[in-house]
Amino acid sequence: MAHTQHQTMRRVLRREIAGTIGLLTDEQDFTAMRRRYRTFAFNDHASYLQQVEALLRTLASQGSHTTVALFDPEEYAEFCAENDLEPDTPSSRTRFTAELAATGATVPYEGQPLDDLVPNLIDEAVRQATWEYATTLLARIGTCASCGEDIGRAAFVRASDLLVRILNASGPGERHLVCSVSTQPETLVAVLRADDDHHGTPQLDEAEALEFTTVLALGIATQSAGGLVMRTSSPDTTDRVFGWRLRGEGLEPLTAGEVFDAYCTDVESGDLVSPESGVDYCVPPDLGDDGPTTGHTH
Repeated sequence: MAHTQHQTMRRVLRREIAGTIGLLTDEQDFTAMRRRYRTFAFNDHASYLQQVEALLRTLASQGSHTTVALFDPEEYAEFCAENDLEPDTPSSRTRFTAELAATGATVPYEGQPLDDLVPNLIDEAVRQATWEYATTLLARIGTCASCGEDIGRAAFVRASDLLVRILNASGPGERHLVCSVSTQPETLVAVLRADDDHHGTPQLDEAEALEFTTVLALGIATQSAGGLVMRTSSPDTTDRVFGWRLRGEGLEPLTAGEVFDAYCTDVESGDLVSPESGVDYCVPPDLGDDGPTTGHTH
């Protein structure tokens, strides 16, 4: 009887444990793991993904909460070297996955097919990498030569204020914002979604908002070329699109024609994108912005 009770308690405790699975989403990364590590006992990427999905379903059926993290072979090799671990062991891969659970990009498994989960996981990894890169660049800028103010911090405060003004001026409904800033070696792009709660207050994902504000702040701090486009959607109304360009420490509204050009151009490739029917391209609302419009001297 006592043995049975102990087994029952262990099953109950198992349901209280959250787990993380490190996923090789890319066939090239999968091949790298196969060639480097004898103990990585999988032969085919497609069957590997099928086995992972079956495991996720099994864990979910047992009441376990599982997140999926992006497993990168190069980061894994660096982790093992830094921590003096033998990389060709399951225990080292487990330790790395535990590290990913704490610091890396993860997506919760909620029964969705792996075909849906993988793109979301990659998007999350790109979002986190963009935020980390923009944060690093902001921190390197230093202080203003004339006033001694921390330029990155001041730019972040300024960007936060501008975002609040935009959301307050946009009216009710769903909002989809895209901020792009031209940096080297590539343009940084951040996306933010906002929807109203039953009180009419915009609700934001904190991670998305932090990334978006950081990228906007980088554009302000470095006086880089860039801009912001917002699409609003409300029931029984035509979707509207607004846009601004970065100018000094502020945002300069685009004309309706400029908004059309900005929204119908791919940010990364510069290629034209077919315009959607039933969408109005509009002059942005007044932000009531009386803040500075010129940058620091640095």
